[in-house]
Amino acid sequence: MSLRRIVVVSKEAQVRQLAQQVGQEIFVADDPAEALDIVETVGPNLILFDHRFSPAHIHEFHDAAYKNSIDVPPIVAVGNDENDIDLSVEFKRTGAYDYLHGSQDYSRLEQIVSRVKNEAKAIDFEGNTSDFFIDDCAASVSMVGRSKAFIKTLGMIRLVAASRCNPVLIVGETGTGKELAAKAIHMLRHPKDPFVVVNCAVLTANLLESELFGHEKGSFTGAEREKTGLLEVAGAGTMLLDEISEMPIDLQSKLLRVLQEKTFRKVGGVKTITCNATIMASSNRNLYRETKANRFRRDLYYRLNICPVIIAPLKSPDRKKDIPLLVKYFLKTSTICPEKSDKITSLTKLALEALLKHDWPGNVRELRNVIERAILLETTDKIGLSGIIINPDECGEPFGPATNYTRDFSLAKAERELIARALQETGWQKTRAAALLGITRATLYAKVKQYNIEKGSLLAGDHAKEAQDEVSAPSLPQRVTTS
Repeated sequence: MSLRRIVVVSKEAQVRQLAQQVGQEIFVADDPAEALDIVETVGPNLILFDHRFSPAHIHEFHDAAYKNSIDVPPIVAVGNDENDIDLSVEFKRTGAYDYLHGSQDYSRLEQIVSRVKNEAKAIDFEGNTSDFFIDDCAASVSMVGRSKAFIKTLGMIRLVAASRCNPVLIVGETGTGKELAAKAIHMLRHPKDPFVVVNCAVLTANLLESELFGHEKGSFTGAEREKTGLLEVAGAGTMLLDEISEMPIDLQSKLLRVLQEKTFRKVGGVKTITCNATIMASSNRNLYRETKANRFRRDLYYRLNICPVIIAPLKSPDRKKDIPLLVKYFLKTSTICPEKSDKITSLTKLALEALLKHDWPGNVRELRNVIERAILLETTDKIGLSGIIINPDECGEPFGPATNYTRDFSLAKAERELIARALQETGWQKTRAAALLGITRATLYAKVKQYNIEKGSLLAGDHAKEAQDEVSAPSLPQRVTTS
């Protein structure tokens, strides 16, 4: 049994000969820097480091590969016969796949190769997503990341989940994955019970109160039947109050009472109901500042702020290292273009640099949109710099030079033109057209109705030709990068 390509980081002939026994193509490097270049170029199946290199060298090699977005195959450290110290645990802790105790242990290399090949098959079968998750908890809710900031957040998630902390506050900017963090806590604490979410920003005060607590029949106009509240539906599971900063002040006082007494009543009801659920609340606002502005009750803030789970934004130096990993995950799991599944597998270095320079105000959600837009537009197997469109509505002069459209131009006309062209280019597949434009499908439907755009309708560019090119037609935004 052999592997196709093996990289040997050694100057010793004995180690090279060892690699030749189990490898079809052998590439030799004198040091880790040269090895990294070879790994990026040939994509080997295994790397052998000789006894000159310590566990610290292996750790540095992994860090350098991660920073350069290079996939590292399994690493086997080869010990020295003169050194009888068992370093296998230390090497494995710093990223090595296995450790050979000098020449007397060389026979085990064939077993290692067999294991590597079998695991590679299993990874391919499972969709090759295991490398994106730091542990089973993260994998269960698809939380991708391996940065220090991510590890810290996951550690806090585990700490809170193992405790009896109730309520739980989760804070972070828009798009950082607050709901995923809540799901992770829920899965660790009581996975067999319900996980119920209500968005406090999308309901009026009356509707939100009815949703949370339920109501009795006839308790208000329109209450034609009894309704069970979500706090009761959650049972012994989790009730997540998403964007709690948007909850009306009057309702905040009622929620505080639930948190303190663990009981509530339906709207118009007299029966006391016990709340057994873990109450979680998330916010993209600084709740302390909200209390200063009298938009959030101070007593509720202090009741929630027991052991907050804080999710770092992508612009954070400690979190930005997750961007290459997130990009790979989105490329692997995207379903926006099924016909391109597994065909677009990577980005060029320049494209990745453009992503790393951006501040990502929309965080992981924004990054996913950018990658899906790039997949939609890409015609090769690798996304280049021109495929990275960040903030398409802020590209700057998306319709060509100003002199070409100063006459007979309005914002509404330009918007209608862009939508019509996007629909035409995607064959009226509205999901793709919405992604191309950087808007939601619901917004696209509303705009199509607003501008009365019909399939097969004449575009402004065609009108322009009929008018002897009097006005140049707007086109879709050019692919640009934002630094």
